[in-house]
Amino acid sequence: MKKLALIFTLLASCTSWAQGDVEAGKAKAATCAACHGADGKGITGQYPNLAGQHPRYLEKQLKEFKLAMTTGGEQGRNDPVMGGMAMPLSEQDMADLAAYFSSLPAIEGTTPESSIEIGQQLYRVGDAERGIAACTACHGPRGNGTSLSGFPDISGQPAEYIKKQLTMFREGQRSNDMNAMMRSVAAKLSDKEIDALSQYVGGLH
Repeated sequence: MKKLALIFTLLASCTSWAQGDVEAGKAKAATCAACHGADGKGITGQYPNLAGQHPRYLEKQLKEFKLAMTTGGEQGRNDPVMGGMAMPLSEQDMADLAAYFSSLPAIEGTTPESSIEIGQQLYRVGDAERGIAACTACHGPRGNGTSLSGFPDISGQPAEYIKKQLTMFREGQRSNDMNAMMRSVAAKLSDKEIDALSQYVGGLH
């Protein structure tokens, strides 16, 4: 039943996306470059790489940044900077920006040798004894995720950014994950495991 509910949720969400225009998005993305770079690569490790990300995921995050601002943080995704950036955007603006950044070549990163032993085990297999699902179940063997399901491409993302998001999911500071899946996994991860996973996904492509 849970699987059926998830399928119906995904199908229903497919009808709520505007058609984005890449060229329009490029013109609107000038202010985004201050943090995310002209090529969609975050200027520091604390900012995510947007280049090559699935457009529906990008659009969803923008909508939820705005939702958090309009609901006083009770819904959506809380971030004072991104919330302020998203507030004046229309749904068409969001679709255009998402289309533009998704059209850019994806950023490739690296995986430090020190993170492979722990990171690879958790990413590929998980930990059944502790109820930790393998990351590949949603994000795929190369970390590419899938656009239709809403699972983001996490390959090549900065370790600092991934660590921050996993920690926020674990602490309940971020709660816009579908069916609390990320919170469920992150709640069972130690600091050492979060460090390893954050570094490991950088080299997936």
